[in-house]
Amino acid sequence: MGGAIARGMAKGSIVPVGNITVADPSQEKLDKLQAEHASLHVTTGNREAADKADMIILAVKPWLAEPVIKELQIASDALFVSVAAGITCEQLAEYIGNDRQTLFRLIPNTAISEMQSMTLISSHNASAEQEQLMLDIFNEMGLAMLLPEEKMAAATAMTSCGIAYVLKYIQAAMQAGIELGIYPKDGMKMVAQSVKGAAELILNNDTHPGVEIDKVCTPGGITIRGINELEHEGFTSAVIKAIKKSC
Repeated sequence: MGGAIARGMAKGSIVPVGNITVADPSQEKLDKLQAEHASLHVTTGNREAADKADMIILAVKPWLAEPVIKELQIASDALFVSVAAGITCEQLAEYIGNDRQTLFRLIPNTAISEMQSMTLISSHNASAEQEQLMLDIFNEMGLAMLLPEEKMAAATAMTSCGIAYVLKYIQAAMQAGIELGIYPKDGMKMVAQSVKGAAELILNNDTHPGVEIDKVCTPGGITIRGINELEHEGFTSAVIKAIKKSC
């Protein structure tokens, strides 16, 4: 995820590539990243990357957050951004040793590599200008939304976990297509484009899924048969249960 964020920032217009430093223990990953963006700085030392940084983005697994943070020297005026799921701002402030530090929690999803992430942001001790800066940076990589921290778990289940549920639908539809004689690669493109089109209808027209479904379901038609079958088989309930289970 850290590499995807770095690539997205490098493609954006807000942060100059030459101002980005990426730290990773794998020199191979760093070399690959720098081959894509020659002006980007890389290092295997976390402390070197964080030294004198205006913004520090911590993209590690939750259990690594505390030990990695405690090895850093974090300026009191730096923006500290954590991608570690489930680690609260209160915990971050404790690890840093500064309860006045400007903190952000950031939850993107894997589509950030395609500049199409749904990115969730919550803040602590941040000004309106700092919050807007974060929104501006991550809106270039898809769509960013500022949320109260207490809403992050539910929203993470819908977006970061949720992208897997959308992909599961694509996979299931492909399998049906194969049974009906459609080649897998063709079916994958058909369904993926249909999902993309459905999303664009919602995002571009501020409409509601129910409204768009009604447009497709003509009386006595084939689509309403399929919709009703999904309901008979518990499709809506299964999605709701999956998202609640992920919180």
